[in-house]
Amino acid sequence: MAITGQCLCGDVKYEFENPPSMTGVCHCKNCQRQAGSAFSTLASIPKAEFSITGGEPKLYEDSDTRSGDTVSRYFCGNCGSPIYSALPSQPDAIFLKTGTLDDTSSFTPMFHVWCETKQNWVELDDAVRQMQN
Repeated sequence: MAITGQCLCGDVKYEFENPPSMTGVCHCKNCQRQAGSAFSTLASIPKAEFSITGGEPKLYEDSDTRSGDTVSRYFCGNCGSPIYSALPSQPDAIFLKTGTLDDTSSFTPMFHVWCETKQNWVELDDAVRQMQN
């Protein structure tokens, strides 16, 4: 059974077959700005298994990053929902924004990254791996 999701307005839809191999939370300032929130929840999906089934996401090339990598950020051009990101250092994967999943009940983060820039009021579970950057 396919795992499905969409943007807020429903223009951009996607699906993939297998559960994510990795899930996490990014606290970098760029993800905060893109999400308009304290962090971004992510799931790693093999690029070959991910299909856009409706609409066409727009692309923003984010080159002003602390890591120095240009992050390709795909989003709905109509409602602005972030859909996924891609990194040149991991060309075979995409990093899905898990808030766009139709069913988010199985999301559990395996790690937190860029914790040095997390919002002060965010409290992290010590049982979940935390990386400063």
